[in-house]
Amino acid sequence: MQILPTALLDEFCSLVSLELQRDFEALKESELSISTFSFYTSVSAVFSSKIEGEEMELDSYVKHKRFGIEFRPDYTRKIDDLYSAYQFAKSAACNEQNIALAHKMLTAHFLPESKQGKIRQGNMFVLTDEGKIEYVAASPGQVPEALKKFYADLSYLTSAELSVQEVFYFAAMLHLVYVKIHPFEDGNGRISRLLEKWFLSAKLGEKAWLIQSEKNYYLHHQTYYHNIRLIGLEYDLLDYSKSLPFLNMLADSLKLT
Repeated sequence: MQILPTALLDEFCSLVSLELQRDFEALKESELSISTFSFYTSVSAVFSSKIEGEEMELDSYVKHKRFGIEFRPDYTRKIDDLYSAYQFAKSAACNEQNIALAHKMLTAHFLPESKQGKIRQGNMFVLTDEGKIEYVAASPGQVPEALKKFYADLSYLTSAELSVQEVFYFAAMLHLVYVKIHPFEDGNGRISRLLEKWFLSAKLGEKAWLIQSEKNYYLHHQTYYHNIRLIGLEYDLLDYSKSLPFLNMLADSLKLT
C-alpha cells in the first residue's frame, strides 16, 4: 500500500464479528423498492445528507421519490443529486474518473460548476459550529501526490483477492483517508461515504448497497466525528494507529435493521 495504513488489519480481522459474513449475506432488499426506486439508496442519500445538516426526513423523501409527492425544490434537490450519484455508482467502476463524476453530480446544487469534481487549489480547514478550526487538511501542494497514491491503492485493492473482513477494513480505511485528504472544496464527507459503499459493492456485489452505514454514522454522528478526530487535527500529524474505533463503525452497521 502506498498511502492506506495496514498496521491494524490483523487486529481488525481478529476483533470483527465472526458473524460478519452471515450478517452480510442476510441483508435483504426492502419491499418498498421497485425498478424505478431503491429504498436503501434513499436511506444512504438522506442520512449522508443529514450528517451535513440537511433537514429532510426519510419518510418525506420516500414519499417524494417513491410516490411522487412534491416538496419545495430546495428541500429535496441536494438529496436528489446524491441519490443520483449513488445510482450512477451502482453501474460504474470505482476509479478516479468516476469518483470525480460522482462528486460533480452530488455537488450540482451547492458548488459552482467550476468546482464540481475538481481538485481544490486552496487551503482547506474544517470548522466547528463556533468558527474554530477543527482540522487542517492536506495542503494544495500535497493533494495531487496523496491522490496519486490513493488511487493506486484503490486500483490494486479492486483487483486483489480479499476476505470479507479485509474488504470491510479497506472500505472504511478508504473512507477515512479520503476524507482526511479532503480533496474537494466541499462534499468531501458525502463522496467519502459513497466511496466506502462503492468499494464494498465492487468486492462483495450489489448486496453491499443495502448496508445502512450512512444511517449508522448519522445515528451516532458525535461518535463518528469523534473517531475521525481521534487520529489527529492536522494532516501532517495524523496517527492512523488510533483509527480502529472508526473502522469498527462500518462493520457495526450490519446490525441495523
